[in-house]
Amino acid sequence: MARDTATAKARNRRIRQEAMREQLEAQGHLQHVVVILSKIGDEKVDVPVEMVQRYKIALDNHWKAIDKFLPTEKYTTMAGDDEAPVSLTMRWME
Repeated sequence: MARDTATAKARNRRIRQEAMREQLEAQGHLQHVVVILSKIGDEKVDVPVEMVQRYKIALDNHWKAIDKFLPTEKYTTMAGDDEAPVSLTMRWME
């Protein structure tokens, strides 16, 4: 059996985030966003200006709810160029 090396705080945070993902999925926030975007993006459908404004408000509110409970994962990238390449030196310790 593999031992979970995460701290209790990180483990609890992961559990809460997973529960919130399930709740947001059950409420249909992401599906609603997809439906609205498909309506706005369909060139065959003429969407009145007042409906576009309502869709925008709905999208903003859905994104706020999603982002509040499921913040964007952060990551770091390293890049170099010809004048200043990124280098990594590894040494083995004995």
